[in-house]
Amino acid sequence: MQTRHVSAATHGRFLYEAHDTARLLVGFHGYAETAEAHWKELQRIPGSEAWSLAAVQALHPFYVKNYGEVAASWMTSQDRELAIADNIDYVRRVVATLPRPEKLVFLGFSQGTAMAFRAAADFGWRCHGVVALAADVPPDVSAQDGVHLPPTLLARGKRDEWYTEEKFEKDLKFLRGATNLTTCVFDGAHEWTDELRDAVGAFLRRIVL
Repeated sequence: MQTRHVSAATHGRFLYEAHDTARLLVGFHGYAETAEAHWKELQRIPGSEAWSLAAVQALHPFYVKNYGEVAASWMTSQDRELAIADNIDYVRRVVATLPRPEKLVFLGFSQGTAMAFRAAADFGWRCHGVVALAADVPPDVSAQDGVHLPPTLLARGKRDEWYTEEKFEKDLKFLRGATNLTTCVFDGAHEWTDELRDAVGAFLRRIVL
């Protein structure tokens, strides 16, 4: 038996609202979430009304057990490298459909954090900020030679049992040598809080100064 792969076209979906097209905030949701759920969080960030917003949904939808509601995931461990390449190309296509911004920031929550880092590394100098919430830098980014990362906000909840303090400290060591780093350790778990939203809003304001 052989395992073979073929490329197959699929369609992704994202939510978009234009405010100031010179500023674009592109968000990636967490595991078992949707673009709609992430969209609501983007809108709750102080000052987000000054940015055009895009909430991108992962390419792999599934039904949430016992609820019948659709959720999505960015990838699994199976064929990981192929999924990474597909997702990066997907983000390129999303951004290409929108007005070209003067300031571009990628934001990820939980599983979506890896996508924010991958997108920022892929866009290089065309990206002006990364907001990384409640998850770590993916190894495919941290292992890149000479990777360029824009100013980065790295945030962790004090009671987050998934994004542990150990993972956070490991990321700090890498990011301090790779970017202009801002950190936020907030009173919470694996979640959005008002303290976290305020930190994100302050970071976005600095991007446009």
